[in-house]
Amino acid sequence: MAAVEKRRQAVAPAASRAAAAAADSEEDFLRQVGVTEMLRAALLKVLEARPEEPIAFLAHYFENVGLRSPANGGAGEPPGQLLLQQQRLGRALWHLRLAHHSQRTAFNNNVSVAYECLSASGRKKQPGLDGRTYSELLKRICRDGEAPEEVVAPLLRKIQCRDHEAVPLDVFRAGMLTCFVLLEFVARAGALFQLLEEPALAAADRRVAQAALDSLEGALQAGDSANAPARYLEAGSRLGPDGLALAMQRAAAGRRPCVPMTRDEFLGKAAALFIAKVKPVG
Repeated sequence: MAAVEKRRQAVAPAASRAAAAAADSEEDFLRQVGVTEMLRAALLKVLEARPEEPIAFLAHYFENVGLRSPANGGAGEPPGQLLLQQQRLGRALWHLRLAHHSQRTAFNNNVSVAYECLSASGRKKQPGLDGRTYSELLKRICRDGEAPEEVVAPLLRKIQCRDHEAVPLDVFRAGMLTCFVLLEFVARAGALFQLLEEPALAAADRRVAQAALDSLEGALQAGDSANAPARYLEAGSRLGPDGLALAMQRAAAGRRPCVPMTRDEFLGKAAALFIAKVKPVG
């Protein structure tokens, strides 16, 4: 019995050492294949976005995460290359929408990831982002927004790049931010128009609507010292209700028969005020 007990005592430490070695080996394996870093990145994205359904968010994240790897660059020949490009655009859009542009650190991180997605090279291409892909992403962002196409078209003409032009990260970041800010600016202008609208006409009195636009322009001019598009959005948000009400009251007091202003016209004029302050690319 004593001999058996000694053998058991000798086997126990050996088994513990083997288990520890196996654990270390498993951790090393997960680290080497990138799983540890992938899980860490996924958890950071959850903390940044704070989604209402974290499990569904993670499922979507892991479903798309493989598209980011250049190894998936594939054959590099149509139609496979075209499909891959559309997948990368979708992946980039998904990252760009993870955080609101006001969450500056998280938004900038997501912009960098989106840039990497689109810059991944295939077998016959050098890494980098060209103007065609950049412009296509701008169009997708604006198309998926609620702003009418004719409203955002002047902005796209101002910040697009030539098809074969190399797009650096800072230009890419500025373009993404400008598009998202414009969409929010137009949405707020739409809410303002809703307050001015006469339901029976589905339009607003032109003088009252123009008075609101003039007040908005004054608020934007007060923010001329700011260079970032988001600052113009903040300036528009600080549009004083007293000043706006006074301007509208004056316009309403002098009412005469006139052609009403439609929602599209109002949004177009409001967007033009914003776009006029955007610096063109190049």
